[in-house]
Amino acid sequence: MPTIDEPRPDEGPGRPDDPFEGLVLDEEFVRSATNKEASGRARMLTERWKNNPPPENGPWRPTTEVRPVTEIRRSRWRRRARPVARYPRARWRPGLGSALVLLLVPVLVLIGLASLGDGSTLPPKSSALPTVGAETAPPSSAAPSVDPDVPTPERPWAGSPAEAWPNGVEGIGMPDSTPATGVFSAKQVAANVEAVKAYLVAGNLDPQVLSGGSAQHVLDLMDGPDAKDLAAALAHPGAEHDPTSWVSRFDPARAVPVTDQVKVQGRISFEGDGEQGMLVHTDVTYVYALRPGPDAGKTSPGDGGTALPASWAQVDRSRVVDREIVRRVQDFRFYDPKHYKVTPGKPRLGEGRSDFGNNRCDTGSGYLEPEFEFMRATATGPAPSGPATDPYDRTKPLQDGEECGTLTRS
Repeated sequence: MPTIDEPRPDEGPGRPDDPFEGLVLDEEFVRSATNKEASGRARMLTERWKNNPPPENGPWRPTTEVRPVTEIRRSRWRRRARPVARYPRARWRPGLGSALVLLLVPVLVLIGLASLGDGSTLPPKSSALPTVGAETAPPSSAAPSVDPDVPTPERPWAGSPAEAWPNGVEGIGMPDSTPATGVFSAKQVAANVEAVKAYLVAGNLDPQVLSGGSAQHVLDLMDGPDAKDLAAALAHPGAEHDPTSWVSRFDPARAVPVTDQVKVQGRISFEGDGEQGMLVHTDVTYVYALRPGPDAGKTSPGDGGTALPASWAQVDRSRVVDREIVRRVQDFRFYDPKHYKVTPGKPRLGEGRSDFGNNRCDTGSGYLEPEFEFMRATATGPAPSGPATDPYDRTKPLQDGEECGTLTRS
């Protein structure tokens, strides 16, 4: 069935012109029946429409409302990571476990030196965290504390629990099985889940998208109305229509990835949605390692520009590395194409939230804007007013709200 562009997601997919198109009768019964009587639902609709006929080609709202993509709630927390003290990573607040790690580090180093004996050079210091795989279920505890360390181009994940996370798509946990669900067969369910995974990868891991290039591949994976909304946000970004609600992208003049790796932790799950189809749930955290671009810290284009602080001229930007932590919790809907005018195999966006750790509080440029260490002392714009939060704690759901808070670590 062809797609249509008229219905908005909050109105639900449009219904076919024939109100009885979805009515299916047994063929043998139809051939043998003397009186071909309409179904109970058909008679009910006929009676209802005598005095109040439906509009021509009017939208049909499903039982479960489809939330408009423009209402995807992004806790604008954009949690600006302003340090509570100074260098090297004052946003990290050590607890008892971390203090024990600090005491053990010198001992471990001495043991390592003694074991080498032959004068070999020690490998780069590691967080010593055991490697973890993608999530298979909601986590029961937050990511462990890590010895705070300054990230460098050679070790961009130093001092972060993400150092032990999988790289890229390997960090997205998939369902163990994909049995038939709702109106979809097992094969269709598997295809729908893979379609959602492809969307997550294209929108958050594709190097072209990350570097601020074309997002056409993401648009191609979306159903018509959602694709139009994202295309409009990309063409004319603003605080209310920011494409970073959908995809992770950086302006190369302000932030440049220092590695082709993105540390990822999250999972995909699904459930039936009655006669409408199925729901796919995603909860994924992406950690990006970035260095400042030539315009990092400057005001946005059109603001007239400002002189950069003299202290910034002393900063060796080639050695500055900071991380942005993006967590996205997003639902996707797959409607029964026999009863809804949708594109089979392409999801419709449902309710979703995004959270941006170590990002400027103000939004609307169309890009994620990490706040680098040397920029924080002279930071301008809205000051953080929300509570301090651990961006690596995936045990807590993302909350509604527009506050801009602080990070306990990055």
